[in-house]
Amino acid sequence: MVLSLDMYQTIAVAVVVLMIGDFLKKKISFLEKFCIPSPVVGGLLFSIMTLICYCTGIVEFNFNDTLKDVCMVFFFTSVGFQANLKVLKSGGKSLILFLVFVIVLIVGQNFVAVGLANLLGLSSLTGMTTGSIPMVGGHGTAGAFGPILEDFGINGATTVCTAAATFGLVAGSIMGGPVGNNLIKRHNLLSTVKTEDDSILVEDEVKHERHFSMYAPAVFQLIIAVGLGTIVSYLLSLTGMTFPVYIGAMIVAAFMRNIGEYSGKIQMHMGEINDLGGICLSLFLGIAMITLKLWQLAELALPLIVMLVGQVLIMFIFSYFVIFNVMGRDYDAAVLAAGTCGFGMGATPNAMANMQAICDKYAPSVKAYLLIPIVGSLFADFLNSITITIFINLI
Repeated sequence: MVLSLDMYQTIAVAVVVLMIGDFLKKKISFLEKFCIPSPVVGGLLFSIMTLICYCTGIVEFNFNDTLKDVCMVFFFTSVGFQANLKVLKSGGKSLILFLVFVIVLIVGQNFVAVGLANLLGLSSLTGMTTGSIPMVGGHGTAGAFGPILEDFGINGATTVCTAAATFGLVAGSIMGGPVGNNLIKRHNLLSTVKTEDDSILVEDEVKHERHFSMYAPAVFQLIIAVGLGTIVSYLLSLTGMTFPVYIGAMIVAAFMRNIGEYSGKIQMHMGEINDLGGICLSLFLGIAMITLKLWQLAELALPLIVMLVGQVLIMFIFSYFVIFNVMGRDYDAAVLAAGTCGFGMGATPNAMANMQAICDKYAPSVKAYLLIPIVGSLFADFLNSITITIFINLI
């Protein structure tokens, strides 16, 4: 029996799952101690239940995830509103350095995937199904490049890419919080927490004091940015490159923020916008987790599972030893390491959830909240598409 839920029922289930995850996180010290995000807690529990129902033939759930993309776009639009020129300028050398090492991660993921595939007697293109396509790229890139690999004769490449992206989504969400938490405790990094001044704060709580009457104008500003963003996304698609659906809205939001910031004629309701973005992030992750089909992982052959384990190892080594050390060996670097696990194996919203779990427990990290969305959303997908294209043509 197939039980189909429409988009209203789907988001209602996602909210219930979020509430259960938040409840369990408060009650189970292990989850709180290792900073596992609430959507992951409740979502995995629900996914395991749907797995049991599917395997036993009781029922298969079919969700309408239309609102998942809507929530994702609105969340990243709220992130775009944070990107004023002062914040971008404050990124400076750290932004460039982090971007360089993200490129290293993308290349490294593909080398590991291809290398392990060859050792296991598989083709290099088969190995690419567990490389940066599903890891840094996530489900979107997996859906875009899977058919291309099938055109090269890799049967079921789209399914394998999607399953690998699902695996990465779960693995990146689970390991991010513990990685950052361990680094903070092991190196006593709370002593390195910096008090940022107003010139580089993503959101100054005093300047952007919340008012109930301002939430409606904040929603209107988000909607305008999303609407205009569709035009920008269309123009970008004409280049032939694969971009995330929210990229246009982010760019428009950034322009709106800076025009309002420096002209003084448009008031940006940043406190309210960030609150709304946080709600959309939670809803997006809730829907994403309940729509996971864990049985897809069981369909992977043993060699592919070995390659996925290899990706977990390289992600741990890269975040724990490389990112943490090159980005300053301080509290911000630890939060960045947690975030890198999120978008390096899943998606930028997972990175934000990982960092949010760390920052809610300890202290805010303006540097991490600046670098991860900019690099993970604006640059990673673009550079990943170029790198994947080069690898496919070379091998």
